[in-house]
Amino acid sequence: MNVIDAVRARKSIRQFTQEPVSDDVLRDLVNDAARAASGGNVQPWRIYVINGESMTRFREFLATQPPIDEIEYEIYPSPLKEPYRTNRFELGEQMYATIGIAREDKDGRRRQFAHNNDFFDAPAAIFCFVDRQMDKPQWSDLGMYLQTFMLLAVERGLGTCAQEYWSVRQKAVRTFCGAPDEEMLFCGMAIGHEDTTAPINSLNSQRMPFEQFARFV
Repeated sequence: MNVIDAVRARKSIRQFTQEPVSDDVLRDLVNDAARAASGGNVQPWRIYVINGESMTRFREFLATQPPIDEIEYEIYPSPLKEPYRTNRFELGEQMYATIGIAREDKDGRRRQFAHNNDFFDAPAAIFCFVDRQMDKPQWSDLGMYLQTFMLLAVERGLGTCAQEYWSVRQKAVRTFCGAPDEEMLFCGMAIGHEDTTAPINSLNSQRMPFEQFARFV
């Protein structure tokens, strides 16, 4: 698979099959993604893998924990100005439309949002932590690691969904993973095989045209 094919094929999967993913494949993905660019070769990412039996234990553990923890960082600026606000709004409308949830159906939207808790039924996941000493430049390294991971997953025939959702359950995740206090949870990522029959997976988010975000100078 060419890199451009993987880039164009990658999308956020929000419904997975129960087909398992082997530990060996996950180990290869985690290890190979570490070739992502990193300023000063700091390599600030700290990755915790959940799969198989540990996924079962995590779901059971999560059910015993508070539904919301103290949030350590804001996912989006407030207020979110244009065109970013419209981009986010339109994605939400398009996603809920695929599964027949109307804008005024707040209960339906909450139920779908809560589906984050079980990784959209994915059999495997990773959690990406970063040392609290790190700042914005190193946070950008996390993005490069995660994108590299997702593209490598596409090559392996796997789907992914990066989930900043887990920032609202960071204490529970840290406790389960045994992460030290100096590490802060950045996000989780669901990993598995796409359920191609699920309407929600028909969504391909749109990107702004070149002229809206770039120019030659």
